[in-house]
Amino acid sequence: MTVCTARRGLAVITGASSGIGFELAKCAAGEGFDLIIAADEPEIEEAAAGLRTSDFTVDTVQADLSTIAGVDRLIEYIVSTGWPIDLLMANAGRSLGHAFLDQDFDDARRVVDTNVTGTIYLVHQIGNMMRSRGEGRIMLTGSIAGFSPGPFQAVYNGTKAFINSFSFALRNELKDSGVSVTCLMPGVTETDIFRKADMLDTAINAQEKDDPADVARTGFDAMMNGEGDVVSGWKNKLQTAVANVTPAGALAAQHRKLTEPGSAPK
Repeated sequence: MTVCTARRGLAVITGASSGIGFELAKCAAGEGFDLIIAADEPEIEEAAAGLRTSDFTVDTVQADLSTIAGVDRLIEYIVSTGWPIDLLMANAGRSLGHAFLDQDFDDARRVVDTNVTGTIYLVHQIGNMMRSRGEGRIMLTGSIAGFSPGPFQAVYNGTKAFINSFSFALRNELKDSGVSVTCLMPGVTETDIFRKADMLDTAINAQEKDDPADVARTGFDAMMNGEGDVVSGWKNKLQTAVANVTPAGALAAQHRKLTEPGSAPK
């Protein structure tokens, strides 16, 4: 890791080793921001190598962002650069398939600790830095999954419902502070999340997926425009509109057809 030496604006992106997070980093770099990217896996170094040019700096932090110690490690590194943070994209997330009672509880807890505890701790720390300066932009990656109960993805959907709600509340609290908060709510996206969640045999994994570059661009532009929330893709917008008027029991039944193990078309 190298400490940034030139001042052009700093963007911090978590969960940036691949998928939406990597594409968010590309968006920020394309707009002239230097980057600090973080993830809990060594692939973050490969991601940095794919991002680096002579035009901007990419620093990396490998840390387990499901833990307070891991988030503290990232914060300490950011502080060591001496730079204020202009953009925070809190994108790190984890999913888990299969029925809740059949899951290893440590795995389920890590989903909660990554998606909720680590995320809001990071936002609390960096949000206070931004508020003290009177400027900054925060984007959290929620999900349209947060609009529906999720059999065989119950913990994940619950965490995303939390993040969606938390983002709206925090935005309201900070409305006069100079700090904006945006919630990006993707649908099913072409990332590694289904493999890591052991959901390759599900119907939802077999669906046509959104391009993570398109999702990231939608979220990044919404953040830069100061928008409160954005659902990426017209099909996902339609799905959320339907979810808002559909009974929870019916939503759960629909979701089960997509996420039940072995539901993928034969």
